[in-house]
Amino acid sequence: MVKKNSMGCGYYVVVLVLLFFGATIVRSDSSDHKYKNGEEVPLYANKVGPFHNPSETYRYFDLPFCSPGHVKDKTEALGEVLNGDRLVTAPYKLDFLSDRETEVVCKKSLSKEEVARFRDAVAKDYYFQMFYDDLPIWGFIGKVDKEGKSDPNEYKYYLFKHLHFDIHFNNDRVIEVNARTDPNALVDITEDKEVDVDFMYSVKWKETDIPFEKRMEKYSQTSALPHHLEIHWFSIINSCVTVLLLTGFLATILMRVLKNDFVKYAHDEEAADDQEETGWKYIHGDVFRYPKRNSLFAAALGSGTQLFTLTIFIFILALVGVFYPYNRGALFTALVVIYALTSGIAGYTAASFYCQLEGKNWVRNLLLTGGLFCGPLFLTFCFLNTVAIAYHATAALPFGTIVVIFLIWALVTSPLLVLGGIAGKNSKAEFQAPCRTTKYPREIPQLPWYRGALPQMAMAGFLPFSAIYIELYYIFASVWGHRIYTIYSILFIVFIILIIVTAFITVALTYFQLAAEDHEWWWRSFLCGGSTGLFIYGYCLYYYYARSDMSGFMQTSFFFGYMACICYAFFLMLGTVGFRAALFFVRHIYRSIKCE
Repeated sequence: MVKKNSMGCGYYVVVLVLLFFGATIVRSDSSDHKYKNGEEVPLYANKVGPFHNPSETYRYFDLPFCSPGHVKDKTEALGEVLNGDRLVTAPYKLDFLSDRETEVVCKKSLSKEEVARFRDAVAKDYYFQMFYDDLPIWGFIGKVDKEGKSDPNEYKYYLFKHLHFDIHFNNDRVIEVNARTDPNALVDITEDKEVDVDFMYSVKWKETDIPFEKRMEKYSQTSALPHHLEIHWFSIINSCVTVLLLTGFLATILMRVLKNDFVKYAHDEEAADDQEETGWKYIHGDVFRYPKRNSLFAAALGSGTQLFTLTIFIFILALVGVFYPYNRGALFTALVVIYALTSGIAGYTAASFYCQLEGKNWVRNLLLTGGLFCGPLFLTFCFLNTVAIAYHATAALPFGTIVVIFLIWALVTSPLLVLGGIAGKNSKAEFQAPCRTTKYPREIPQLPWYRGALPQMAMAGFLPFSAIYIELYYIFASVWGHRIYTIYSILFIVFIILIIVTAFITVALTYFQLAAEDHEWWWRSFLCGGSTGLFIYGYCLYYYYARSDMSGFMQTSFFFGYMACICYAFFLMLGTVGFRAALFFVRHIYRSIKCE
């Protein structure tokens, strides 16, 4: 009876989370408001920060801009907070269809300290971001005059004091908004002295025939211009064809070698019984010997399976159009919620496989499964959140958000992990081994250095990494830059190729390992499959120093910290793919021969 009630509670928790998921992710593409002439349209100031450091953002009014009488925070969803958004009411009044010409927001006397803060922001190329009727607005807060000056001490620093808003409308709806600064309305803030500033703005309304339903296409098309898209497709096709040709060439060789092995072993069975066996058939009594540290191995498989499922669900949402441009925080909300809901898959897979490997302490295995990925992620988050708090950046999560994430973990992730583990333990599945395992393991012969674990991992990771190398640049430019990524169909194709190539290269290396009479292939296949994650982290180093202008301790910490977690997730996911492919292959070849 208790078990029935606990299952019922788990069911209701899942329903509540699904309702939360639907409310925060699958929402309309904007406010969908209709406005009357002169009606106030909401304008929110979001954040400011160095243009080249996307993680280092601050609240808009951390800089001494004109502040409205009462600054009101906008209520935000979980994903928006995780994204670093902190929307507050802006001082500008952009009423529907109301043109304004050189309207003064406020007259402000900047102190020496405030001038120094603005000058430091201008020197670091600060930008601002606002949202008008859920449409994004960007602009720079000032400029540096370097013309004809070789000495940085001679540079002139100017603050923009006049903003021009160009707003397009269709009937009673806002379609497009742009903000531009007046290059002639400048305030010299080069010296540390008090400065009087009149902050002003102008508003111009223009009619357009673009329908409301297509107002977000402008942002989608920035990443899908015909010229860029053609180069993108050509690069991806060129990369994929090269990798698939190499894979096909290797597959042909492997199939011919296997065919020869089957013929040879069939001939040996008809020959004298005392003929000595060689090659992978020789170790048939050891090849299905369970791996060392079987609890850790099962936990890695469980976590990798969960992450693979998570990735598939994210792709489904992306392909159906949930992650359209500036659906703020939708991706982060999806990651948190889907990870929580798929934790049962991790528990079931880990516990089931652990019991197949004749493990006894399944509770400890379940705890290991729950902490294998979340543990390093939590430690990384604690460090980076502390750094963000020290910088007073918007990346620092509020206490309430941390409590919400903890409740999701405590009320959804952990119960589903336990329920999945109980189901896996009670599944009574048996490990299907075509050959009996001998009592004592054979000694592994001395092998050359290039057959060691590290050289094999280097060979295994290079080919799959080659398939995704070009696409990585576009992804990094979107995640760690200001480009918009919308071509999820290409990304999905690249992901499928990555899975295929990872599976095949792991199978090929497993065969060569068994042919060399090395029967310890379990961990090797997992490490070889996951080694692509290490290559991706190596690409992070190249991207940071050669392709980006990121700088500063906070941005460096966020980039390498969170990329380490992402690459670790790839390691677990692709390692699981590699092992599953190798296990299928090994079972197949040993079923195809007669083993005494």
